[in-house]
Amino acid sequence: MDKICYIYKIKLFFLSKSNKKSALSEIHGVEQPEVVSTVVAQQIQQFRKQQPTAEELISGILQGDITALSRAITLVESTNPDHLLKANDVIKSCLPHANNSLRIGITGVPGVGKSTFIEAFGSYLTSLGKKVAVLAVDPSSSITHGSILGDKTRMEELVKDKRAFIRPSASGDTLGGVARKTRESIILCEACGFDTIIIETVGVGQSETAVHSMVDFFLLLKISGAGDELQGIKRGIMEMADTIVINKADGDNIAKAKLAKTEFNRALHLFPPKSSGWTPKVTTCSAYEKIGIDAIWEIISEYFEFVKSNHYFEEKRQNQNQFWMMETINEQLKSHFYNHPNVIQLLEENKKAVATNEISPFAAAMSLLDQYFNKE
Repeated sequence: MDKICYIYKIKLFFLSKSNKKSALSEIHGVEQPEVVSTVVAQQIQQFRKQQPTAEELISGILQGDITALSRAITLVESTNPDHLLKANDVIKSCLPHANNSLRIGITGVPGVGKSTFIEAFGSYLTSLGKKVAVLAVDPSSSITHGSILGDKTRMEELVKDKRAFIRPSASGDTLGGVARKTRESIILCEACGFDTIIIETVGVGQSETAVHSMVDFFLLLKISGAGDELQGIKRGIMEMADTIVINKADGDNIAKAKLAKTEFNRALHLFPPKSSGWTPKVTTCSAYEKIGIDAIWEIISEYFEFVKSNHYFEEKRQNQNQFWMMETINEQLKSHFYNHPNVIQLLEENKKAVATNEISPFAAAMSLLDQYFNKE
């Protein structure tokens, strides 16, 4: 009985407290004042919607304006046919101020530490007085067609560096590990005053031919202990590499990294000499601990001295320009085809006919092509 009375008294105590405000209860807080007036807010919104002219973008880029550079790259990457003429004007005006940088392509399988390495490498270059532009390419989903574009988040220190510019782009449906307009973005970055252009690829394995055709130096990142040593001996991406860097050579992984270095050095002897005459080198580093970064830059500097002395540098630049002329023709033909009014109208009809086996895919394709060329 005493126990029941004690419990009853406790209940009464808490009931008496229930009408009082608890420290844990939610409060409305202080109403926040408007940061800007309605008029100013409308002006800001109107300014954001207003598109700068080609002349304004060109002037800003040549003056080193990062905002103008970013907006110009967005314009160049646009798939809107109405933006094509304006983008071409910007590129044409920037071209005489381009071709004065070192273009370095960096690739490797996902998880090899490309972003960490680029941040350490880029920070080292800016400490030497270089102006570094990083064109990072993120893979696009084949289902949602979206990309994370998280390279700025991963490169926390480099993104705050005033001598660095990081531009993530989506790969879209482009093969070869690069975005559709990476080549044009390089020209814009060079015109903006960046003397070192780093291109981080998606890391799609052995189909990095696109990035190899637009850079002067091709760096392949590897990791040890991942069962990749034998894969690296395969032809393809190994033949394109000017230097192989074994990343994550720190802690308990140092011995494995040294072993991997030996294996890759042996593998390189299996390949024919490169057209540049350069003998690829293998080295190790720890991007996380920033160890070995200076040695990598020494190798790259040695490479550029070598290819400039034997005139291969100029020859490769000429081949790059010819290659991208052909690629641009292919791209523009494809874009013009799919934006042609007659093709747009018939494409959906032919898709349905192909899906229901009313017509073969080959016959449907030929019908669309005939319609396109006959109705020009």
